[in-house]
Amino acid sequence: MSRLGKKPVDVPSDVKISVNKGIISVEGPKGKLEYSIPGPIKVELSENQVKVSRPSDLKSHMSLHGLVRTIISNMIKGVKEGYKKELEIRGVGYKAQVQGSKLTMALGFSHPVEYQIPEGVTVEAPKPTMLVVQGFDKVKVGEVAAELRDFHKPEPYKGKGIRYLNEYVRHKAGKTVA
Repeated sequence: MSRLGKKPVDVPSDVKISVNKGIISVEGPKGKLEYSIPGPIKVELSENQVKVSRPSDLKSHMSLHGLVRTIISNMIKGVKEGYKKELEIRGVGYKAQVQGSKLTMALGFSHPVEYQIPEGVTVEAPKPTMLVVQGFDKVKVGEVAAELRDFHKPEPYKGKGIRYLNEYVRHKAGKTVA
């Protein structure tokens, strides 16, 4: 049984929520997000809380119950505070630079890697070997960070590549010459 789904979500005073024809929209200081509520799940608004309920105890209804509640909670936190992911670039000569809405990275390839930054997400390079991805949509921020990491995943022998800040990469021993 979903314990998290039963918990009401508190709504801060500067966040506006509305439910209209199965679509919940959340608007706050950082931006506006919308989400289409799955059919059987009901969302009720009170003065400063959002309650999510399900019609029955079917396994699919129970899993959707907790999921919808978590998504609404993430939307509220996103439009109020925002989300941030930090990436670290390791390797000799590896660096990144932001120019307008384009990110250019030197990752040891014969050509520079260019990435078009999507709308609603900002990417900053406070240091040439550091990237900060910020935005109000948790899904987009995570997706952009994962796409950037995929350009050169950290390899296990020298640890070169793009990794999340404080991510542990297990190192392997190289070949020994006998």
